[in-house]
This record gives sequence, C-alpha cells and structure tokens, in this order.
Amino acid sequence: MQVFRCPACDAPIWFHNLSCTCGAAVFFDPDEQRMRRDAAPCANRDTIACNWQADEGDLCRSCAMTETVPDLREGENLPLWSQTEAAKRWMLANLARWGWFTPADPGARPVFRLLSEQTAGGEADVVMGHANGVITINVTEASDTVSAERQEQLGELYRTMLGHMRHETAHFLQLRLAEDEAFLSGFRDLFGDERADYGEALERHYADPGQPGENHVTSYATAHPHEDWAETLAHLLHLTDLLDSAASAGLALPDGPPPGYDAYAEADTDALVTQAVAMSIAVNHVNRALDLPDLYPFVLAQGVRDKLSFAHTHLRRG
Repeated sequence: MQVFRCPACDAPIWFHNLSCTCGAAVFFDPDEQRMRRDAAPCANRDTIACNWQADEGDLCRSCAMTETVPDLREGENLPLWSQTEAAKRWMLANLARWGWFTPADPGARPVFRLLSEQTAGGEADVVMGHANGVITINVTEASDTVSAERQEQLGELYRTMLGHMRHETAHFLQLRLAEDEAFLSGFRDLFGDERADYGEALERHYADPGQPGENHVTSYATAHPHEDWAETLAHLLHLTDLLDSAASAGLALPDGPPPGYDAYAEADTDALVTQAVAMSIAVNHVNRALDLPDLYPFVLAQGVRDKLSFAHTHLRRG
C-alpha cells in the first residue's frame, strides 16, 4: 500500500485516515489512488469509519459490494463489521492497481455477505466461502482473540481478515479468468483439473491433510485445484503488497527495491517474489529483536514460484 499525501498540506497520510493532522478531512479515490478533499463521503463514513468517496449512490464502491451486514443488534458486531470492511477496502484498493473492479473493467463484481457467529437470537454457524459470485465472510474472525485461537486450532501460520478477503476473492477472480480458454488450459497444467469433486476432495483433506511439499504454498492448497489457486493468489497479493508497502515507507535493501518502486507495475514475477522474500527476511530479523513472529513464515519452492508467475501474469492483465 502507498503512503499518501494530504491534499491540503502535503503531509504523509495513511490509507485508513479520515483526516490529516492539519485538520483537513480526506476521502480516498480508488480510481486515482489518492486522497482528495473535494469528494462526497460514503454513507458509512460515520458508522464504520469508511474514508472512501461515494461512488454508487450514497455508498462507496467497496461498501456497495456488501449485500448483508452482521446483526447490529448484537453490540460487538459493529466494530467487527468496521474492521472487516477495512480489510475489504485494502484488498480492493490493491486489486484496482491491476485494473480490477474499476470503471474500465466491464466484468462482474463480487457480492459480499458479512455475517457474525453472534446474533441477537443466539449463536449462528457461519461458513466462509465463495459460491457463484457471492463471498461469505465471518466477521467474528476480525477479533484478534478469535483469530489467534483459530490460528492455533487450525495450525495456520497466516490467518487474518485481510487473508480471508484475498483468498475468497481469488475464487471469484478464477471464475472471471476462466472465461478465457487459454487461462483454463494453463491452469489445469499447473494446478490440476478444477472439475474434480470438491466435496470429496475436502473430506480427504480434513481426514488426512497433505504436506505443502515443493508444489503447494500451504497444506490447504493441496486439498483441491480451487484451493491451490486461491492460496497461491492470496500469497501473490501478500507478497506484492508487502514489497509495495516497504518501498512506499522508504525501506530498502542493497539489491532493491529502488526509490519510487511500484510493485504493482513489476512484470517480472521472479524479481518481485525474490525482493519480497528478501525484505521479509530482513523484517524477520528486526521482529526477533522484539520477540515477535516472522513477517512471512513460508518457504517458496520452484513449483510454487511457477504458480505465482502464472497467477501474476493473468492478474496483471486485469
């Protein structure tokens, strides 16, 4: 993510800011990827601190994609909804750098159902996933406590709300890309046949989880070609934004990234991934000085890099 500039005083300003320290109110413009002063606010600005400009009616582009919000009669759900929408905005702003879901993109948009396990009527079962363009997200996992518990329970090194947004949206992007036969042919060569029975594949995975090995970025990626793609694409987004954010903050290593580097404009996947991994190793070293976890605790073998390259090539065509 970029570090933005205040349109009033040119001070640095962050993606989530509603205003600058100079007092100017700011509004994010997802098409120009900058903060503005002269924009209509999203109708959710006061409710969930949405700082995007209104785009479709009274709502911003991101909020307009949300079909269902959690039960707000349950008091804890409002901050969870707010944090979930913040992760969605971050993810959508990233994808817009490659042209996805912008006015120039004629394709379909995802629809989001943001549900909570806690409702005024009691506990509810929420299954996260994607089905025919509809993405269901469990806002309960926006809680730091719940997220940490489930990371431990499920043995997942990286389980965050932004990670969920990237993974589930990757399923939707696969539908969009699969309209091109050339994509499907290359996909099946690398990831396998996505027509294999999904339910049976998940049953086998949960009964006996596979090891990532040389060709999968996580254990869950071994379950089915759909999940291999979603995990791979989510990690491509992690790595691209990691490097872009580091460069925007002025962090650099002897071999890059250079000043002014735009990770989303990088066409060489190997260069992108290599620099992102090098940056993560450097930050890992800093984190250990404070006894904090590694920033990116994954090893990317060549088989995984080949899949990242395929995904990168097709996502940039957006």
